[in-house]
Amino acid sequence: MSDVTPKTQIPDSARMLENAEYTTDFLKYIAHAGRLMILCRLSEGPASVAELEETLTVPQTSVSKQLARLRRKGLVEFKREGRSIIYSLSDERARELVGTLYKLFCEPQNKCKL
Repeated sequence: MSDVTPKTQIPDSARMLENAEYTTDFLKYIAHAGRLMILCRLSEGPASVAELEETLTVPQTSVSKQLARLRRKGLVEFKREGRSIIYSLSDERARELVGTLYKLFCEPQNKCKL
């Protein structure tokens, strides 16, 4: 019988750094109150710009600007339905993270304290 123990797997530092940079960039994008609110609303289901405007209580131009940033980052997608454009989440990681943030900070029984 051999007394060989398996070597501890050494993490791939280059891959870890790449993942850390991507994650940092991802978190920067959602660390904006307007974008986070859009993602939270879209985690409940698709919405039009008008519905998002109502949720955020900001002008349509501000909502559109944030949606454009989220689209460029690949976090949301849209489809045209008649004259309306309907947005939805396109990134499952964003959906999971927003869901977790909602549970931690937004559910009625939780108080927002840092």
